[in-house]
Amino acid sequence: VQLQAFGGGLVQAGGSLRLSCAASANILTFDDMDWYRQAPGNERELVATIVSSGTTTYSDSVQGRFAVSRDSAKNTVYLQMNSLKPEDAATYYCHARRYGLQYWGRGTLVTVSS
Repeated sequence: VQLQAFGGGLVQAGGSLRLSCAASANILTFDDMDWYRQAPGNERELVATIVSSGTTTYSDSVQGRFAVSRDSAKNTVYLQMNSLKPEDAATYYCHARRYGLQYWGRGTLVTVSS
């Protein structure tokens, strides 16, 4: 299974960006798919999750600003990021889990200018 994340870039504070994570497998077979992020000097943190049922959860730091969704026809999961803050700047990673295995995509860099 391969995960490919893309869509990062430079955005002004208050702006929006949408990340995409394309999977090489049927995303409905995954127990969950997640977005993590890691800023320099920080640990990787869980940002958003969408489970197989479609239920979504978010970290407190992005609740109300970020939204995770999926398009099963495209085997793609999205992270819509609104009202971006400088502290949202990080490398964002796509993660998936099924059958007891975990998969990580390469990160996509998000830079937020103040």
